Amino acid sequence: MIADFESYLDQIDNVANREWVRTVLNWVQTTFPQLEQRYAWNQPMFTDHGTFIIGFSVAKPHMGFAPESEGMAHFAEQIAAAGYNPGKKFGRIKWTQAVDYDLLKQIIKYNIDDKIDCATFWRR
Repeated sequence: MIADFESYLDQIDNVANREWVRTVLNWVQTTFPQLEQRYAWNQPMFTDHGTFIIGFSVAKPHMGFAPESEGMAHFAEQIAAAGYNPGKKFGRIKWTQAVDYDLLKQIIKYNIDDKIDCATFWRR
């Protein structure tokens, strides 16, 4: 399902973390089958009609998710309440935390809806 991301996943040394990220990426693709997979800036990301929707990254203590600044600002309270160490452009889910798939779904849906008429990769 996420064949475009397999070489990225193979670079994650910790097998449990690799499978965790694979599960999240598969969930995104299954939940939003219209999204296109893209690998750029050393991270797997999903786009819709050529515009960025969400990207993911991996660091030693966490997996990052990046819905752009607008998505982070719109869901700032929910992201903080989930304990996802929010930054301006991305949030961090520690490997020891559960993924709040409902929140992730809301964030992705928000970006799809908000960027429906967006003709650029990033928001202007």
